[in-house]
Amino acid sequence: MNATVLVVEDEKHLADGLRFNLEAEGYIVETVADGESALGLLLDESYKFDAVVLDVMLPGMDGFEVAARLREVGQFIPVLMLTARGRPEDVLHGFESGADDYLPKPFELAILIARLRGLLRRRDWLRHDSENLRAASTQGQTMNADSQLTSRQDETHADATNDLFVFDGKTIDFGALELRVGERRVRLTLMEAELLRYLIRHAGRAVSRKAMLEDVWNLSEDTDTRAIDNFIVRLRKYIEDEPSKPRHLLTVRSVGYRFVATPTNER
Repeated sequence: MNATVLVVEDEKHLADGLRFNLEAEGYIVETVADGESALGLLLDESYKFDAVVLDVMLPGMDGFEVAARLREVGQFIPVLMLTARGRPEDVLHGFESGADDYLPKPFELAILIARLRGLLRRRDWLRHDSENLRAASTQGQTMNADSQLTSRQDETHADATNDLFVFDGKTIDFGALELRVGERRVRLTLMEAELLRYLIRHAGRAVSRKAMLEDVWNLSEDTDTRAIDNFIVRLRKYIEDEPSKPRHLLTVRSVGYRFVATPTNER
């Protein structure tokens, strides 16, 4: 089935051009010119969109607020945000709001289409991997529930190349973009998940803010690094029992952060 895309763009000639070219690629396209209309459609259960192309500069509610409100209500549709000439502050603000990818204006149509395909393909991969993992997990639990229960409770997987990472009674499901702590479920944006995966891959080592900007978000090292701190604050709320006294996401003064799966003082 063809993917349905919502284009949120107040410049009519650009919106019409995107609609024409995306429809030529086989997409079903709806367009709106303001944030309020976009949010209304995206939260209306009678509409089913697979992705959003969202301009930052909109009349009334801007693209940042649209993305943030979507995430606040648990709507995690892939968002490709169009930013003002790729200004780092717009890119970082977009990621903090919940965007999954960004594209600076002016852009080449072929690049936008490639980015959109990438988001949709990644969504399908994540959904497929997550379904497979759950099916395998259910089968394994049925066969080995009693013998595996105790070992799973104490298990720590240090390889974040897999879709599941288990530590300290918590499970990060990178495929489903979800953190599970007991019965609690926390949905992660793609950028939150990628930052966590990066820190876990470098577990035990100090990782600089600049390295995170460059390796996770492909931003230059002269970009303001405060956005990293904001992300860490949010991630601590997700994974720490006491965010003000972190045990897993530790600050390394004058450098950045270090992830520790099992604090040494607990051994």
